[in-house]
Amino acid sequence: MANLTCKLGVLSRPDGSAMLCEDETTVLVGIYGPVEVKMQKIQIDKASVECHYRPKSGAPAVGDRLFESLIRNICEASLVASLYPRSAVLVTIQEMHNSGSLVSCAVNAACMACLNSGIDMKCMFAAVTCFLTKAEELTLTPPRNEKDIKALFVFVFDNNKGRIIASHTEGCFSQEQFEEAISLSKEESKNVFIFYKKTLLDEK
Repeated sequence: MANLTCKLGVLSRPDGSAMLCEDETTVLVGIYGPVEVKMQKIQIDKASVECHYRPKSGAPAVGDRLFESLIRNICEASLVASLYPRSAVLVTIQEMHNSGSLVSCAVNAACMACLNSGIDMKCMFAAVTCFLTKAEELTLTPPRNEKDIKALFVFVFDNNKGRIIASHTEGCFSQEQFEEAISLSKEESKNVFIFYKKTLLDEK
């Protein structure tokens, strides 16, 4: 299991915030909302969800826009957006350090920030990164050398039925390895949900 640590309410301006560390990867997330929405983005039946990702240094690249879209879709599916029509929920993500599990760390930090904000949610969500090494081994621990990674899998599960609500893959792998990665990640997601509950209880 990844070594997880989390601090809630670390930022004063957002409605909810969380700084989460997954091994050596660290991400800071702030949730604003529901807030007023620009006229061109208004939805009459639900809140619109916006996500902004800031890398550790430099401007966001094309790949970073993909992560924004992924996290926005996850939050949109997990929040009870219909309770907040004609408004917006803003998710801001700041990369602090990346040792290989950036996407799953950002997703999990977003879930903790949502819980910290008190916004209504249909479910909690937990992301797990699984690595396929060039030795054809699946591991949840990021290899020290990035060149040793043959493929990368990120799976996001809900806490209601353990369903996959999002996934992201990179590299070359077989169908069997894909299914094995799902099984390994699903088992690990249970530990992430246990960590969420423990963190929330410790904050009370």
